[in-house]
Amino acid sequence: MEKIRYKHLNTHLKDMFGERTLKICIDGGFTCPNRDGKISFGGCLFCGEMGAGENIKYRTDKVLESIQSQVLGFLNSYRGERANKFIAYFQSFSNTYGDIDSLKKKYDTALACSEKIVGLQVSTRPDCIDEDVVKLLASYKGKYYVCVELGLQTSNDKIGKFLNRGYTKADFEKATTLLHRYGIDVVSHLMIGLPNETEQDVLETVGLINRLKCEGIKIHSTYVIAGSGLGEMYKTGKYTPITQEYYVDMVAKVISRLDKDIVIHRINADPPKCLFLAPDWILHKKLVLNAINRKLDEDDIIQGQYCNAS
Repeated sequence: MEKIRYKHLNTHLKDMFGERTLKICIDGGFTCPNRDGKISFGGCLFCGEMGAGENIKYRTDKVLESIQSQVLGFLNSYRGERANKFIAYFQSFSNTYGDIDSLKKKYDTALACSEKIVGLQVSTRPDCIDEDVVKLLASYKGKYYVCVELGLQTSNDKIGKFLNRGYTKADFEKATTLLHRYGIDVVSHLMIGLPNETEQDVLETVGLINRLKCEGIKIHSTYVIAGSGLGEMYKTGKYTPITQEYYVDMVAKVISRLDKDIVIHRINADPPKCLFLAPDWILHKKLVLNAINRKLDEDDIIQGQYCNAS
């Protein structure tokens, strides 16, 4: 019998909803305080001009119509036939950055598209979370599963400042604590291979995620896309991407130190091919995933076995 090495999202959602449940990725027409001038105009060093939603389809110019078009376009495509239950996932940029009325209209529009939608997942920045936003999100809990993704990348504030991230470890801690107070699950982002990052930095970030009892994690390799600050660094030789071997080794170490109850939403990146610059190995997702699974098997690694070491 094959040993279960880590807590996989697909299994977690099936246990929660009783059957296969998929995400519908949505561009809600949001921007980011790190792009519109409230904090900065440049965005985070690794972020492209379209945020995390470069692969999203069915956009239109009118925001609410676009949200509806994206959701229905997904459900009416072959992807909508792969499951009976779905989570509306607001992905691009900071999806709690706006006034409460506009946030509610956007969330309501997505959720009203189909009775098949059973959850609301929102990706955002820690500094775009306050009590009014959290109360709005919590208001959906009676009917939907609600989850918030918070960008973290690293707990090292010195690296965060270099990334032009615009928020601190303390901001992440505050936002996570507030969301938990209202019973909302938190998924944290961890990036491996950031400029000036050490192995210890990665493991200390895992320790923070464990301590705050985040319900989920997304583990990403750092990749370079056109139009980003990191892209310019790469072109001028100021940034060298990590190797696949290093990434696989670090993912295994992260999993071994990650609390066993934390759901792993992903362990490899999904870069937009039209903007992608480097490193080439990231494009071969299946090969990377196979290498990670092989490493876990060879070293007999199970999630959380060295949790107290992080």
